[in-house]
Amino acid sequence: AMPFLPCLKKKKSPVPLGRSIFQKYTPPIQQNYQALLETCLRNKCLFTDDSFPAHISSIGTGALLKKLPQNLQWKRPHALHRNPVFYAANRKQLDLCQGLVENCWFLAALEALTFHQDILAAVVPQNQSFERKYAGIFHFRFWHFGEWVDVVVDDRLPVNEAGELVFVSSVYKNVFWGALLEKAYAKLYGSYEDLQIGQVSEALVDFTGGVNIRIKLAAAPPDLWDILTRATYSRSLMGCQTHLGVRLGATKVLKNGLVAGHAYTVTGIRKVTCQYGPENLVRLRNPWGKIEWKGDWSDSSYKWELLSPKEKILLRKKKEDGEFWMSLRDFKIHFVDLMICKLTPDLMSQEDGKKWMYSLKSGRWVKGSTAGGSLGFCNGTFWMNPQYWLNVLPAEDTKRSLGFCSVVISLMQKHGSKHRNRAPHLFIGFSLYKQYQENNRKMPPAFFTRHQPVNKHQVFLDEREVTHDFHLEPGVYVIVPSTLEPQQESEFILRVFSRKHLMFVFWFFCFNILKEIVDRYEGKIWEDFFTKHFEQVSNPEINAVQLQKILNNTSWRNFQSFHLSFSLDACQGILALLDLNASGTLSIQEFRVLWKRLLFYLEVFQKRDTSKSGKLDLVELHAAVQETGISLSNEVCNLMAIRYGDPDLKISFERFVCFMLRVEIMGEAFRNLTQDGKGIYLRESE
Repeated sequence: AMPFLPCLKKKKSPVPLGRSIFQKYTPPIQQNYQALLETCLRNKCLFTDDSFPAHISSIGTGALLKKLPQNLQWKRPHALHRNPVFYAANRKQLDLCQGLVENCWFLAALEALTFHQDILAAVVPQNQSFERKYAGIFHFRFWHFGEWVDVVVDDRLPVNEAGELVFVSSVYKNVFWGALLEKAYAKLYGSYEDLQIGQVSEALVDFTGGVNIRIKLAAAPPDLWDILTRATYSRSLMGCQTHLGVRLGATKVLKNGLVAGHAYTVTGIRKVTCQYGPENLVRLRNPWGKIEWKGDWSDSSYKWELLSPKEKILLRKKKEDGEFWMSLRDFKIHFVDLMICKLTPDLMSQEDGKKWMYSLKSGRWVKGSTAGGSLGFCNGTFWMNPQYWLNVLPAEDTKRSLGFCSVVISLMQKHGSKHRNRAPHLFIGFSLYKQYQENNRKMPPAFFTRHQPVNKHQVFLDEREVTHDFHLEPGVYVIVPSTLEPQQESEFILRVFSRKHLMFVFWFFCFNILKEIVDRYEGKIWEDFFTKHFEQVSNPEINAVQLQKILNNTSWRNFQSFHLSFSLDACQGILALLDLNASGTLSIQEFRVLWKRLLFYLEVFQKRDTSKSGKLDLVELHAAVQETGISLSNEVCNLMAIRYGDPDLKISFERFVCFMLRVEIMGEAFRNLTQDGKGIYLRESE
């Protein structure tokens, strides 16, 4: 796949100077899913979507057509499988494989989404199926230039003569959510062919409305591992890209197993303890669902023998499934960009769990009026560009503040064409100026000749979005978004994220309604926790006694009705399960994994404890296990109730945690060791 537009410096202008390509942005057609569904059910007919027909025009008009199989047909899932399933609750069954469209960038972003069930549920509404209320109609939600749009599709999918999907398919052939989501995304952007070229960062934003951070791995910051750790254990989605290679226009698998010019998902990180010391590992997945890295820490690498048997069992997967580990050092050498999309922009600022303000403004560069171009290209007209007044205010609850505030500014251009790839991106960027005098009017030309911008080295990219994070002193600033060359027309949206700010457009004195962003899983509880227990320690490690003290002194949300008490025995059990390198302690990384699981188990436990007794009986336990997406037989569930329950076979929250951790970790170990999915062969140490 050649999914990336290789551009970080100026190339020849995509549009001849003086010629306008401006078309007013037209939002996608909005169809009412619920009304259409009810009409089809009432009329006992299956939905057919005339606005994105089962026709070659929906696939495209260019090179993609040459790849299509002869006798292409459009079929509904019921004609392809006797038991079609829309969505698999178990994340292990969400893996997708790329089809004929070279959209590995889209697939890599989608794979990242499967690690965050709540975000995935916002994009892929879960109450859809091929059984209950089935009418051949499905819908998906995408963040599209500042607003969430609902995209409706019918379930007719393009297949070859053998009845195999020609575009995205699931590893499990009866699961169809991926193929239908790709169809909705193709509809949003004009056709399947319009998904041929793109960047992981674009799809990540379309799935979340989040903030993108791009890290050039050749010049990666020294704290890259810390950034990866924070991204992994907060609500972030990560993708990356390999070097383009020499052969443009052809897919090339390198000798080391990586694919040139290809997008991958970052699916996890792990610090392991080798015989020679610690090693930082990154886990990646190829969207093809095959073709893996062959170097150090690959599935067949000798390096795994340097780990403890337990760590090896739980981390190494000897399967050709496209997922593999590699060292951080090799990751920085073989990959060009790391893209991190965060729902709260605190990744680089070390202000986890705090509230952020978000402002969004729409604007336009209009020829002869507000299309002034960049300062470097033509400083005589630069002042004509739209100007935005930004007052950065100190946040009251910042403990770490050294007089600077974190501010993230993102500029996104809106293409006017219905087809994503038919209108070339303009080179766009923005300048930020400190304002030294109170002034409620647009800055005159003289202001820009007298003052230097805060971002002295502006970057203009021919990409959809340009993002920059600043550490600014509180005060008033002016943001000037522009195209590289003057007289180029387009619409754009400007987004600003900070702990506290006010923003408006010069000459339009309407203050923004500021939206607050709060991270549900990384909220105040974790922040208080971290400050209380770990902030003063450079490399915190927690033993069983400390773990007991921490868990029992936590004010658990919605659990005030009775006191939780984790016994030392329970804490030793938890530690034994999660302590992979047999150090007798949990690292902050391992503890954060535990913390996330505890919050999830708490949600499930409360939902299924219908009697509010603080304990689950056998029926409730079965329902709770099912709720977590794990499939256990009645016999195993009953045995676990005998092992973990009280004499009445009732299970408290503490015992439920131990039970669920054991089930999850044993399941992971089995999946990594089995060759055929039916059984495993163990050496004595294993």
